[in-house]
Amino acid sequence: NISKREKKEEEKQDSWKDCIYNPRTGEFLGRTAGSWGKRRPKNLCRLCFCSDIQASFCLSSSSGYNDSIQERNDLCMVGEYTTQDNEPVKKVCQFKRSTLRQCSGLPDPSFGFKEGKPCIIIKLNRVIGLKPEGDPYINCTAKRATSLQMQYFPSEGRLDKMFFPYYGKKSHPDYVQPLVAVKLLFTKEDYNIEQTVECKVEGSNLRNDDERDKFLGRVTFRVKVSE
Repeated sequence: NISKREKKEEEKQDSWKDCIYNPRTGEFLGRTAGSWGKRRPKNLCRLCFCSDIQASFCLSSSSGYNDSIQERNDLCMVGEYTTQDNEPVKKVCQFKRSTLRQCSGLPDPSFGFKEGKPCIIIKLNRVIGLKPEGDPYINCTAKRATSLQMQYFPSEGRLDKMFFPYYGKKSHPDYVQPLVAVKLLFTKEDYNIEQTVECKVEGSNLRNDDERDKFLGRVTFRVKVSE
């Protein structure tokens, strides 16, 4: 028997996968293969989920990150933890969607897929009380010997410490998770080659190298761009 919680998690993951590729309709990012083919290269992608870090090829709940909504939240101290243990009402730090620039979906609603340079939106799962030490950031690498270039938004894939710690759903109901976007800069030399990309969260007290749990602090996905 599957628990209600497990069922909910499965439904959540299925919904996320359908955001990328919907097997029932054959649509990829809301378009059929033929529709994409009329425009630019088709992007064929698979995504592996893990417990501590998530990735998506679109912002399915992007409205919450819209600048007009985020402006209602607090301007927090950059580079400093937003510690508020004794505060009954917790601050919510601003994370504006426009911070992701080319990968925000604002200048380009296709998130780079239309030009064959897809964006991957990455976020950490919420962990109550977590305070990443040092300067936490997302680092992505291609598994095979390749010259595949990547561009990060915000710069260098930084996860600012002002978004930590998280105090839980009841105490911190309006909490906004920071996002990092990675734009894969495919060239014609990279077309028709399946690329395996691994993204890790880096920080002195964050684990991402446990061979017994290969999905701890990292996510792996495969991307192929064909003409």
